[in-house]
Amino acid sequence: MSSPTKPSAAMNDEKAPSSEQKKTLPLVLSPITNLFLPDDILLSSLSRISRLYYPTFSLVSKSFRGLVASPELYKTRSILGRTESCLYVCLRLLNDSNLRWYTLCRVPDRKLTNFSGGHLLVPILSRHAPPPAHWSSVVAVDSNIYAIGGPINDAPSSSVSVLDCQCDTWREAPPMRMARNYPTATVLDGKIYVAGGCEDCTSLDCIEVFDPKTQIWDSLASPGTERCERLVYKSVGLEGKYHLFGGAGRHVAYDPKEGGRWDSIGMDMVDMGRRTWVSYCVVNNILFYYNDIDRKFKWYDYKGRFWRKLKGLGRLIKFLSYSRVNLAAYGEKMAVMWDTFVPSSSKNKMIWCAEITIERHEKYEICGKTEWFDVVLRVPKSYELVHVLAATV
Repeated sequence: MSSPTKPSAAMNDEKAPSSEQKKTLPLVLSPITNLFLPDDILLSSLSRISRLYYPTFSLVSKSFRGLVASPELYKTRSILGRTESCLYVCLRLLNDSNLRWYTLCRVPDRKLTNFSGGHLLVPILSRHAPPPAHWSSVVAVDSNIYAIGGPINDAPSSSVSVLDCQCDTWREAPPMRMARNYPTATVLDGKIYVAGGCEDCTSLDCIEVFDPKTQIWDSLASPGTERCERLVYKSVGLEGKYHLFGGAGRHVAYDPKEGGRWDSIGMDMVDMGRRTWVSYCVVNNILFYYNDIDRKFKWYDYKGRFWRKLKGLGRLIKFLSYSRVNLAAYGEKMAVMWDTFVPSSSKNKMIWCAEITIERHEKYEICGKTEWFDVVLRVPKSYELVHVLAATV
């Protein structure tokens, strides 16, 4: 009677890695590379690992790719309290309406230094083509990224596309009531506020609010009885209020908890709002922005009503005059992305990323601590940064 044979890799739908392949696989995969483990054990193991490693895991096998994108995995992560912020980046090739979306991942076996975090941007392989969202306003609510409005074929659009960051799949959401060319959108208390970019500037309810839970758009009465502003530069949710910076010098704040009252914003806050291009974000209810004129990071003292310099970023490299700097709330930290040309080359760009921890030392002193910064992607010089934001997954 022959002895029982051990199961071989051929019995599985995946091929066993060769000895050469095993050498190149990240070391962190070794505890769970046994593809014969039941799915529930694999899910339990994967849910305890940072999502930064998931793009690497998806390369192991077809089975792993399915597990990494499964709803059960993210449900388990939520139950275990393992959800985290994940950075998403949109790039655009000049004269091309097609956008490229990337996510930040960690490379376990990459050599680390005092400044490098071993991170890279990897492309999202969505089963559906991303929307032409170059001029859309893009925001994140929980694990979904919303691309709202923007011109399509040179005409204003009311469309809303959603990227489900758990499975990297695009879908359509209910459209806005009004078509918009260059809207501004922000998130406040889990709802999305959209203003600007509408053709019908006589409407007094051209500000819209979307509730992701009910999937319903509602109108919000514009401040005062004047006509709605077509050009609205920026908006931000801060101190429980919806702040709107208009192109005609009208800057107001809406308080949904005070019976929907609109108040004027003092000119001290308009430093950021009066400029067409400036990158800003809100971290822990503090507004930050990068001033590309004096090349300084600033934060807004809401009680003192003026801007203060963000200290402690001397370790971060100096941005070049042509670099386009983008800020994004990255959980309770701030992500900074910018581009530079590759040294000794005028044909390629390097996309840099830095992770900044925000620390309050005194009542009126906030410092940033650079955790790491590194080149995370190399692209042809014709590419430009379009959107940088984080979703919770």
